[in-house]
This record gives sequence, C-alpha cells and structure tokens, in this order.
Amino acid sequence: MSATSLQHGFILVLLISCVFLLQILQHSTMSATCLQHGFILVLLISWGQAFTLSGECHWRAVSTPDFETAEDTTAASPTSDNLHPCSRPCKVGDEPMTCRYKFSVEWYMTMSKACYDCKSNKTDCFRMDCIPGDGFKRPVVVVNRQLPGPSIEVCLGDEILVELHNHLIEEGTLLQVCLGDEILVELHNHLMEESTTIHWHGHHQRGTQFMDGVPYVTQCPVQPKSAFRYRYWADTPGTHFWHSHTGCQRGDGMFGGLVVRVPRTRDPHSDLYDHDLPEHLIQVLDWGHELGVAKFLDHHHSNGDNKPRNILVNGLGRIFPDNGPDMWEDSETAQLNSEFSVQQGHSYRFRIVNAGFLNVPIEVSVDNHTLLVISSDGSDVKPIRVDSLVTYAGERFDFVLNASQEVANYWIRFRGLMDGDERFTSVHQVAVLRYQGAPRDEDPPEDVGYEEAYREGLTMNALNTGTDDHRSVAIPRLEAIIADDESLKPKADLTYYISYDFYNIDNPHFHRFPYYGYNQVPDKVSTPQLNFISMKLPPFPLLSQPGDIAPDMLCDSSTAKNCTRDYCECTHVLSVPLGDVVELIIIDKGVRYDANHPFHLHGHGFRVVAMERLNSSITEEEVRSLDKAGLIRRKLSGAPLKDTVTVPDGGYTIVRFHANNPGYWLFHCHIEFHVEIGMALVFKVGEHSDFPPVPRGFPQCNSWLPSEEDLDVSDTTTSKTTTSTITYSENDEDNAIPNIISITHWWPLLTQTSARISIASVARSDLISVLGAALFLGAVLR
Repeated sequence: MSATSLQHGFILVLLISCVFLLQILQHSTMSATCLQHGFILVLLISWGQAFTLSGECHWRAVSTPDFETAEDTTAASPTSDNLHPCSRPCKVGDEPMTCRYKFSVEWYMTMSKACYDCKSNKTDCFRMDCIPGDGFKRPVVVVNRQLPGPSIEVCLGDEILVELHNHLIEEGTLLQVCLGDEILVELHNHLMEESTTIHWHGHHQRGTQFMDGVPYVTQCPVQPKSAFRYRYWADTPGTHFWHSHTGCQRGDGMFGGLVVRVPRTRDPHSDLYDHDLPEHLIQVLDWGHELGVAKFLDHHHSNGDNKPRNILVNGLGRIFPDNGPDMWEDSETAQLNSEFSVQQGHSYRFRIVNAGFLNVPIEVSVDNHTLLVISSDGSDVKPIRVDSLVTYAGERFDFVLNASQEVANYWIRFRGLMDGDERFTSVHQVAVLRYQGAPRDEDPPEDVGYEEAYREGLTMNALNTGTDDHRSVAIPRLEAIIADDESLKPKADLTYYISYDFYNIDNPHFHRFPYYGYNQVPDKVSTPQLNFISMKLPPFPLLSQPGDIAPDMLCDSSTAKNCTRDYCECTHVLSVPLGDVVELIIIDKGVRYDANHPFHLHGHGFRVVAMERLNSSITEEEVRSLDKAGLIRRKLSGAPLKDTVTVPDGGYTIVRFHANNPGYWLFHCHIEFHVEIGMALVFKVGEHSDFPPVPRGFPQCNSWLPSEEDLDVSDTTTSKTTTSTITYSENDEDNAIPNIISITHWWPLLTQTSARISIASVARSDLISVLGAALFLGAVLR
C-alpha cells in the first residue's frame, strides 16, 4: 500500500473518531480529563491501525532516543558497542534525527567508593560511576558521573536537545550524531549551591541565540535543584565540545566532546583515512588536585600558584616522579592511561579537543608516527604533515594517523607548555596507541618523562611563533578548503584594535587600597584586561531582557575614563552593524610575564589572516604604525576558518568575521582564571529588532533592590500576597507551560523551536491516562 493511501486512511479514521467523540460529549457526564485521555487513546489506536496496514511502512522522520532504556556501560571506557542511536554513519538522503540527552550535573569524587580496589586492581577502575582521574582523591563537578562527560556525536542537520537534570539518568554512553540532526539535552543542576550553564563551543546558534549558554549574556544561570532544556540544530560540522560556562566548573570536569559528522561523500578528506571512530576522540585537560575555585582564591587572595599538577587524557592519567615526590607518594594509583586501538595497514581519523583550564598549551606527538592535520576547529584545511602539534585551550584539531609501523604498543605523548613547562611543574602525560595483536598488558619500552615528550621536527601551531618562523606551521599558513567569503574582501567595514596585558593596578577584588594594595604586599597579582577594561557582567541576560538595559550601563574604550591609570570595570560591549565585515587586530603587549592567550568568539567563525611575534614586548601604537605603513601582510585568500586562536606574546593576531548572526556574542580569553576576572567583551551584532524572539516562558533574572516603601509590609489590610503553586508530573514536562515565579524548571514546548513532532512524547502514558482510557471505553460500551 502506498504512503498516500495510508495517509488518507489515517485521516479518515481520525475524522470518524472525532465525530464519534463529539457525539459522546453531547450525552456523556464523564469529566473532560477522562474524555481527553480517551481521545488520545483513540488517536493512538487509529494511528497504529494506519501504520500496521503495511509491513513495509517505516516511521523514521524524527527519532527521540530515550537514554533511560539504554544499556548500562562503564563510564571510563566507552566503545562503539554502546553508542547513542544518533551516533551513526551519516548518509546522503537520510532524514535528520532529533537527538535527546539528559545531563545530570553534580558534585562527586574521584576514587570514590564506586572504585572499590582501583588502586591495586585496574579492573575496578572501570566500574560504573568510578572516576579514577590520576589516582588522587578530589572533588569534581561532572555530568552523569563521567569525566569527561558524555560526548555528543551527530550528523549535520540533526536537532540537539539537552536537558540538565538533578539526578543521575544515564551512564557511560558515548553520544555522537550527524550534520543536520536535532540535538536535545536536558540539564538538571544537582549542585548544592552553584548555578551552571552549558556552552556549545564551536556551534554558532543561528536562530537559537538564547541557547549559547553564557550566563548573563544569553540566559540566566540554571540555579541549583532546577533544570533547563537546550535545543538546537547541528548545522556546524566538525570536532567541537560542550562545557560549563560558569565559574571554574570546566576545569573541575564539566565538559565533553561534540562531534558533527557529514556523509563520507561530502568529506573532502574521505580518501585519506579508512576509519573515523567515536573512540578515537582525544580530550585533554590540565589537572589539579584541588577544586578550581580553591586554587583561584588561593592565587588571588593569598600566595598560591596558578600552575597545573598533571594532564588528563580522556579523564585518565598517571603520576610521574618528576611531577613531585609529594604527588607520587600520595597518589592512590599511578598506572592508569587511555588506550587507542588500531589495526596495522589501516588509517584513522583522530580528533583532539583541548578543554584546558589554566595557561597550559599542550604539545601532542605519537612515537614513530607523524600526524597529517586535516582540520582545525571543525573547518577543513589542505592536509599538512607534521611531527607534533600544539593545541591551546578551546582549540580542536583533526589528524590522520597511518598505522604503518610494526605491530607493537607506542606512546602518545602530551607535554605541557607555559605554566606547565620545566620552569614550573613539568606536566606531561602518556596514552597508548595499541596495534591489534600487540601485548595488552605491556607498556611501550621507551622512557617516559618531560624531556622525552619533546619531539623534534616540524610543529603545528608552535608556541609564540608567527608565519616568519618556518620551524613551525603558524595557523595563517594553513590553506582553507572552504571557499573564500565576504570576510576576505580587500578592506573590512569595521576595525577594532584589542590590546591587552597584565596591569599592575589596585584591583579592588584582590588588592584593596589602602589596606593591601598592589604595591603594599609581597604577593602581587596583576590584572589582565582588554583595552584597559575588565568585563562586569550585568545581573540579567543582555539577549533575553533588553528592556532592562539602562542607557548608561554599557561601555567601551571611548566612554570609560582614566582607565590607563585606574581600575575600570563595566559591561564592555562593542556594537557591530548587521552584515558588516569586522577585523579584529588583537595585540599582546608582552610587558608582563611570558604569557600566551587563546581567544574564542561565540556566534561566528573567523578567518585568521595574520599572526606575528615582533619582539618580547610591543605597544598598540607600534602595530598601528606598521599597519599604516603597509607592513602587515594579510592573507585574503584561503585563510583558515577557526573560532579559537592564540596570540603570540609580544605580537599580534588578526582575524576577520562576517557579522551575519545577530545577537550578543562573547569574545574572551579561554584561560579560566583570566576570563573570571574580566578578560572579555561582548559584540552586539545588529539591533534588538534583528534578534529572534526568545521562547515563551524563558527564565528571567535580575537584582532586587527595593526602596524602603516597597519593603514596608506593615499595612496588611490593603496589601496581600497570594501565592499560587504550579505542579506537573515528570511525564507532562514537555507540555507544561512554565512560570519562572512558580517553578524552577524550564521545559520549552517541543513545538516552540521546531515544527517537528516527536511521537515519543505522545506515547509516554501514565496511570492516569490508562484510567481515563478505561472510563472512556466503559462509557462507549454502555
């Protein structure tokens, strides 16, 4: 039977059912609720009748997999056998899927009771809910008791829906989808006292700007014991990741992979590799042995350092003697590392994500193998072979590894730079590249150490280099495969100079003059600022509550006064007309420290058109003079497309973006300590009339500073407060209309952001529905 005949049959059955129900309504004394449930039952029965007429008819336009029925697996070692249904081969002509995930964020512990005897029995380290880390017991902030959290892998065009939950819902599942899928993630906040949000790093949220996950820019933070549903379409292919955008939570473990695949026929590099496996996603993180906020407070308010103690690879790591004898002796276990399996004669696409927290670029190499780099930040580039690559916080790279060596085990080496180098803590880590057929219980024989982690040869993205240094492949030397666009026209419409450094000023947050000013105490902390301004977020989201923006609330370098001398703090916003090509000339003055800052732009990708290191220190005026004299070379054809890029110390990086995505978009250093004290600003692209409306019932927040009259409640005869309570069951959450005053969860209707309808939400019946259906059938039988 044809699909058209089935549709006609379904409509006929539905019309008959409606007429039948109207007849009952005229004569029945049953409650409306019972009749509603009865109608749903008839609808489902008629729907089922229509679709059982032919065994060849399949409903597959939308899929909303529910992980409550997923198979339990170990959190620490996911394999391709336990993937989310959206993690599939992406094929031309396939319908996009709706990919639904439930995230529970909570305080947890590494080496918890779930690990049993992990310190002497490796098998126990991979039990459900065991997070071994590097063997140290410490508090963590994790999603679904996993470190890293679940990886979302979809196809281009899928819809993503994420719900953040306050109780554990799913465990040990690797989540990947295809380009075009819809992704839905529920975020439930079970933290005891901290709010949270999730940012989808690398996804531009076109049309869903309110899903960008930046507190007080695009949304209110999700309060403890409350929930929030993220929903958007996967329209940006490549390797990305999700992470908390609140406080120090990313460094404490709240992050995970986010991979959007395309059909192999649309992949320009498909002939370079045989396999693109979910288990070949590498996520690295510089790691400490205390909570990030404790380290932050100790560094800024006392004499603590800001250096890492280790590196984790996919949540695992060893402790080495050169990390320090105190760490070696106190570690519960020192022998855990991640493993990646390959077969001799095959080639593999690896994806690496740097979820870094501190100022620790990480150099990556594989013994006896080279890396064929094919993509950065999700955008394809012409292949280039290197011996090692350096990745900065927020960056992603894809490379092809040819398993062309003898069957054996080989070290994958990770070496910390900057604040993790030999001047400080010499952090390094290893993982194992294991050829099939090699001994499973034997490590590679080569020595392991910080010096051994150095790889000679050509380096991709080396520290503090520009295009003139041919020992390294600087980012502008990469050739984009994507065609040139508007952003590469000869002259940009708008140019912003953004210069920064660490300034020796009395920042009242940790150097309060005259009590313990910067020049009064021995333990000094300088303040990193953009254009001499520290970003102060407003008490409400700029995007969703524009009516609360006061005329004098926003600032930029033209309105802030005396900032080169005094500490300046305000809501730093730069306005950009919609459709303009914007050029950012980002300058690291390099006067203080030997630092290096990776910058990330929300809402847009940018072309990296120039990058150079001029000297150990420079001024903005020097760069302006060079540019005016025509001495800065810009690559205006084939410039690589990225969303995160580093700036050489004592140099500059120039990027261009086409401001065609209206909204408020954060631009910030991706080192957590720096952005927390204001190393950020916001681009306002377009006007509020250009922004898409936020969904109905979107949460609101603001300060409450009532006058004395407002606080006077003595006249109780003329003023009374009525409190109403709204309740809904877990099964009705998709259809509940939220009221921010009355309930702490925000569940947008599934039809608010998409016209797609999920049959799964209709099929979830509860006991009341069954009773209602029974009463309905009883009335019919009478």
